[in-house]
Amino acid sequence: MRSAMSTLPWSSPKSEAAFALLAYEQMKAREVQLSRLLMFYIVGGLLFMLLPGTFLGVWNLISISGRHAAESVSATWIQAHGHAQILGWIGSFIIGIGYYSLPKLRRGARPFALGVAWLTAGLWMTGVLLRWFTNVYLWHWRTLLPLSAAMELVAFLIFFRAVSQHRPEASGDSKEGHLEAWIFVVIAGSVGLLLTLLLNFAASLWLAFRGAGPAFPQVFDQRFLVLVAWGFMVPFVWGFSAKWLPTFLGTGSVSERILGFATGILVAGVAFGLSGWFRLSMLAVFLASFFTIKALGIFNRPEKPAKTQGVHPSFPYFLRSAYVWLLIAGALGVWAASTADPSGIWGASRHALTVGFVAMMVFCVGQRVLPAFSGMRLLYSSNLMFAGLLLLTCGCALRVSGEILAYQDILPGAWYWLPYSAVIELTAVTIFAVNLVTTFLSKPPVQVRLISHP
Repeated sequence: MRSAMSTLPWSSPKSEAAFALLAYEQMKAREVQLSRLLMFYIVGGLLFMLLPGTFLGVWNLISISGRHAAESVSATWIQAHGHAQILGWIGSFIIGIGYYSLPKLRRGARPFALGVAWLTAGLWMTGVLLRWFTNVYLWHWRTLLPLSAAMELVAFLIFFRAVSQHRPEASGDSKEGHLEAWIFVVIAGSVGLLLTLLLNFAASLWLAFRGAGPAFPQVFDQRFLVLVAWGFMVPFVWGFSAKWLPTFLGTGSVSERILGFATGILVAGVAFGLSGWFRLSMLAVFLASFFTIKALGIFNRPEKPAKTQGVHPSFPYFLRSAYVWLLIAGALGVWAASTADPSGIWGASRHALTVGFVAMMVFCVGQRVLPAFSGMRLLYSSNLMFAGLLLLTCGCALRVSGEILAYQDILPGAWYWLPYSAVIELTAVTIFAVNLVTTFLSKPPVQVRLISHP
């Protein structure tokens, strides 16, 4: 830029400085707009997590516990809760963080138009809300069910096109033009999310024309959940873990070869699950989880002090506990696929994965990076962070053990502590939401930086 400007007859040090200042102000203004966009996605995701997601889940579990029967609650309500939690909460977080961070991690040509990101938010959140409303109230569900699925699919396609226009340079996220392994894992998660939305749309269309209600049939839902949990959410968490955890935990570099091998096994496991071969599927995902932990060095001796600035000192321990829950989820999945009456075990496995692993990682990493991404703010309270993480751990332990003991008729008294597990988890997610929202409402202690990476 400098050499080109110096050839102009009117070029001068003052004009170059003015041009550089103008470019800086434009980039700074865009950074502020991106931070606001991210906060909108995060707050929207938190609302889905609290109201249509966790609150409805608590209501469902209280009803089930009171009647001592898992089938006492409508499948449409259970699926409404799951859809709001997975796509409304986790999906909104992923899209928001993707719009904010991927252009920075993969610098390329022109940036995406901010209007596109706001359009994505409107389509995505409206689609998720319509799905929840349709499942709960059954109002015009034959029209609204496929419409909601179509809105979610279109929103993701817009997002994917916007962020995939950025091509990596020879530095940053690549070495001599070679993409790092974590990016391929995130791409695998993106493909999993796309397949999730395509299957969701196809199933919604089928139900609209031939179904008796908006709930997915159990045979299809069992296979669909393997894709949603292990094909969409898990690769995203693994990919961003490979990017951030070595720095946060102070461990050594990631073994890209082992991580790639683990991701390949995971993809095979998801394919087995979609084919109905659940025992092979769960064995594969458990093995993939083991290799991923080895690749990331989760339990290796730290080479440097963990980066706990601005968060609670227990942060590294809860991060590692999430990967313990990942192994528990895989092991329970293998058990469920190998027994004749697995209803409670399947539920325990999914809860260990979605709450013990995914939610724990979101609670840990989210409170570490999101304040920095939102204008270099500081987390409002590290003590609230610790309280939320501790309650989430206790609630998940009670829920996972209670589902196995109660649903499998091992300990009938476990029915009575299941509602307490739900209330404890509701308290945990409320603390998490309050801590983040209060952080967003606070004034940044420093000026917004152009590259806000912790």
